[in-house]
Amino acid sequence: MDEHARLLAFEEMLGGVIREREDAIARMAALKAQGKEKTVTYRQLLATKLELGNLLTRYRRYGLVERETPPDA
Repeated sequence: MDEHARLLAFEEMLGGVIREREDAIARMAALKAQGKEKTVTYRQLLATKLELGNLLTRYRRYGLVERETPPDA
């Protein structure tokens, strides 16, 4: 894989991480509105949100991400 292809792959993965985290936050908000914060699904989404947020924080720490992640819901 050449340098350009590697960069494109990273950018695609980064976009996927951001979209997946935003999706988890939105789904958690919907479950919370229904009073379902104690469900397994909610807790799995919380774990996903935290994991992806940690990944984005690491990217930021190494200067790989300049943009901010969306605020937590």
